[in-house]
Amino acid sequence: MPSSPLRVAVVCMSNMNRSMEAHSILMKKGFNVKSFGVGSCVRLPGRAGNLPVVYDFSTTYEQMSKDLLCKDGERYRSNGVLHVLGRNERIKPHPERFQECRDPFDVIFTCQEGVYDRVVADLCTREQETCQPVHVINVDINDTLEDATLGSLIICELCQGLQQADDMESSLAELLLAAEGKTGRSFLHTVCFY
Repeated sequence: MPSSPLRVAVVCMSNMNRSMEAHSILMKKGFNVKSFGVGSCVRLPGRAGNLPVVYDFSTTYEQMSKDLLCKDGERYRSNGVLHVLGRNERIKPHPERFQECRDPFDVIFTCQEGVYDRVVADLCTREQETCQPVHVINVDINDTLEDATLGSLIICELCQGLQQADDMESSLAELLLAAEGKTGRSFLHTVCFY
C-alpha cells in the first residue's frame, strides 16, 4: 500500500460537468482530490447551441445559478445545468484553472484528448523543482450528464486500484490494460515531472 494517500486531480475544459462529477464521486470515496478546467473561460450551453453562456473562472457556481435562473430558469432546470451547478456549489465555491495550480499530484486524469494535450504541455513548461513524477491519464468522456457519471466511475475504479497497489509505478500499466479490456476504451498515459 502507498504510504500516503493518493493525490488526484481531474481536469476537463470548464471544471463544470465531467471533472466535477469525478470530484464528487472520488471525494465520497475518501480520495484526496481536486478538479480543474483548462479553458480560458467557463462555457455553458446557451439558448442557441452555437452561442454559449460564458463566465470567468472566478465566478462562483452560485452566481452562475442565479444568472441562469434570471435568463431562463425553466430551460436550465430541464437541461440539468442548474442541478450540476448545485452539486458543484456543495463541493467548492467556483471553478478553478489547472494552469494556476501548483499543488503536486500523483495522478492527473483528463476527460478528453485536447485537455490531456493542454495539461501535458503546461506541465512540460513548468520549472522542475522536485523531479517528482506525475502520471497523466486521459479517459475520454463525452460532455453529457450520463457519460460524466460513467467516465467518473472508470476514474474511481482506476484510483482504487492505484491506492491498493504496492507499487503504483509497476501496477499502472497493468491496471490500464485491465480497464481497457473491461471498458473497450483506450487510455492515453504519460509521465511528467514536477
